[in-house]
Amino acid sequence: MRFGDVITATASATVIFVLIEAVLAMVLVPMYSYLGLEIAGIVSFLLSGIIVGYAFAGKIREESRIMALGRIIVLSAVVMLFASMMTFAVIGHYNTVIDEGLQDMFSTGSWASTDWYAYEAMALIGSVALNVAYGLIFGFIGLYVGSMRKPSTKTKE
Repeated sequence: MRFGDVITATASATVIFVLIEAVLAMVLVPMYSYLGLEIAGIVSFLLSGIIVGYAFAGKIREESRIMALGRIIVLSAVVMLFASMMTFAVIGHYNTVIDEGLQDMFSTGSWASTDWYAYEAMALIGSVALNVAYGLIFGFIGLYVGSMRKPSTKTKE
């Protein structure tokens, strides 16, 4: 599998992921709030992986399947890392959610600004790491399942 094929597969997976997650989030977020986003993300990783694995099964089988899937997943994880960071940069209320959670867990009456900054940064890093881990695990499972398709052996006569 050439590097251009890996880029095409990753771009296809990203577009399919965004389309599936947008629809699922519209349905699940009103019912389950934050949990709806998590469910939509996991299902979107699985479905986009299955679709891309099925579409690129021939290219994936040209070499070791695990190596080809690994290349696609690693590049997808980099894309997910930047997408998660950009999402948190655009959403201004995420720090408020973190602050409310910290106030519920700890007595925050004597915290300095540096304490708030450090804990908010740790929570953001944890969220980004969780999103990337979801992408690695469920994306790989989806790609593996999707790439199990056998190429057709029909010949023209």
